[in-house]
Amino acid sequence: MLEYDFTYANLEYFLLILIRVASFVFTAPFFSMNNMPRRVRAGLSFFVAVLLYQSVPHQGVVYDTLIGYFVIVVKEMVTGLIIGFGANLCTSVVAFAGQIADMEMGLSMASLLDPATRQNITLTGVYYNYMILLMLMISGMHRYLLQALAETYTLIPINGAVFPKEAFLAALLEFLGNYVVIGFRICLPIFASMIILNAVLGVLAKVSPQMNMFAVGIQIKVLLGLSILFLTTAMLPDAASFLYDQMKHMVVVFTESMM
Repeated sequence: MLEYDFTYANLEYFLLILIRVASFVFTAPFFSMNNMPRRVRAGLSFFVAVLLYQSVPHQGVVYDTLIGYFVIVVKEMVTGLIIGFGANLCTSVVAFAGQIADMEMGLSMASLLDPATRQNITLTGVYYNYMILLMLMISGMHRYLLQALAETYTLIPINGAVFPKEAFLAALLEFLGNYVVIGFRICLPIFASMIILNAVLGVLAKVSPQMNMFAVGIQIKVLLGLSILFLTTAMLPDAASFLYDQMKHMVVVFTESMM
């Protein structure tokens, strides 16, 4: 006969695991997109929490009052949010690269709502975002995120997280230092092509002042930008691999900051 005990202490411990997992799922890339139903995210959080409850070594949670347990719940929620936020930061680089590319091509006025970041981004940003997210999913980034979340329970046990301001500030400054560099690396072919085209149009404006270079330049910029965008599609796997490494690095940095 199979006997399985599930006490109130086990329920409290399971709820703390569920809080961290749910906070991570609702902020991490792939899982936090608006086109993913909330019931799916809630069900995924529950089943992942059940699996982690069976595998994570149980440690006693010490608290005296209901307020003490509430403080532990808030700490677990903040821990999951910070880990998911660290991974989600890297996806904003793609929107930045697309915004710069569309600004150079003259398509910055056309924008769409991005379900991943819940912000209005330009057309090239949407293209970059979906292509790189697709490549990250093919490379198994969603499995890495769940595996990283499971390993955080070994590094940061329940009620064991600390939140030093200096470590988080250093991690954010490190990311912001690479933010512009990564964005310009993605849109560099379009950016460089537009600089050359502007130089050519400036020379032509001096050679033939009677020609309206503003009207001609808009059409040429759009055609040239779309052509470069099509020709540089083969470079997107390298950009996705670079963002993959940066996402891993940010998850590790944010996790180490709370140890």
